[in-house]
Amino acid sequence: MHRNIFFTIITAFAISFGNAQEHEHITSDLAASDLDTHEDEDINAVIMHHIGDSYDWHLFDWKGHPVSVSLPVIVYTNKGGLSVFSSSAFHHDDAGKEVVEVNGQRFVKYHEKIYLASQSANEDGVYLDLDEEHHALNARPIDVSITKNVASLFVTAILMLIIILPAANYYKRNGSGVAPKGMASFLEPLIVFVRDEIALQNIGHKHYNRFVPYLLSLFFFIWIANMLGLIPFIPGGANLSGNIAFTMVLAVLSLIIVNVNGKKDYWKHIFWMPGVPVPVRILLAPIELVSVFAKPFALMIRLFANMTAGHIVILSLISLIFVLDSIWVSPAAIILTLFIFIIKVLVALLQAYIFALLTALFIGQAVEEHEHH
Repeated sequence: MHRNIFFTIITAFAISFGNAQEHEHITSDLAASDLDTHEDEDINAVIMHHIGDSYDWHLFDWKGHPVSVSLPVIVYTNKGGLSVFSSSAFHHDDAGKEVVEVNGQRFVKYHEKIYLASQSANEDGVYLDLDEEHHALNARPIDVSITKNVASLFVTAILMLIIILPAANYYKRNGSGVAPKGMASFLEPLIVFVRDEIALQNIGHKHYNRFVPYLLSLFFFIWIANMLGLIPFIPGGANLSGNIAFTMVLAVLSLIIVNVNGKKDYWKHIFWMPGVPVPVRILLAPIELVSVFAKPFALMIRLFANMTAGHIVILSLISLIFVLDSIWVSPAAIILTLFIFIIKVLVALLQAYIFALLTALFIGQAVEEHEHH
């Protein structure tokens, strides 16, 4: 439980601080807000907007206006200190035209990012200094807001605890020799699979038990987050696994665990590989050192890219109806969308398995003890 709480807090801080922008609204937004009122708008920009993070949790549109759950905005500046206010203060304005003043500081929201407002608005009514490509030049405060992805992260952690703790308590009361019931009966095959087929097979009998809790946390955390991302309404709809900050924290944690537990033989094979000539050792050492960081980098990119790509494909297929402006495209677009959605349900589980499997493989390489003759 303590591992899961630490896991959640450090990831939430990384997502908030980086303000990485990956989330999704599905069909209602595409149909009701952007594509039917801005026919000439670049479809790529629309899709990227809908998989980005946000400061509120969109529910639905009512009479052309979005209905959302407002989330807390938490920003810090040297002059005004810590400022906390509701995202509803912007009234869904994302064009930098509405100023919110807190603690003597003026803030505007522009393209789902918060900036310090200019003293006066420009000719377009925007309280920002913009360059020729309409990029904001104003300073940004330190932003640790509870965005949609961060809120989804806490929901994932809570669901994980709700699912796992009753099963753990059942085994504490009845012991491992009793046939499981309820949630324990559902979780036991998955737990045994992670223990025996992932941890044991890749780490070995001597060390695998120490890493089973972490691998189980990885597996269930990623799986639940992926499944929530497929639900187009609250508490789902946030593309948490498509957030590069989220996958980065998971990869960094794996990097730390692998290298902290690395045995003498592990480091020897990196910096001074036995059994090869000295010139080759000198040549291989920097390559092996790069591989230490390349492995978690691959973990980070694989999860991020696979989950983001799935959301983009789904939104692209739905967008075909509006891009081609034909009702006859609807049946094909809907059928293809359902097909991709079913595939993503499988991918959600597969990506959790792959992340845990590769992490166990890297741990196994680090703790393996070689016999040199």
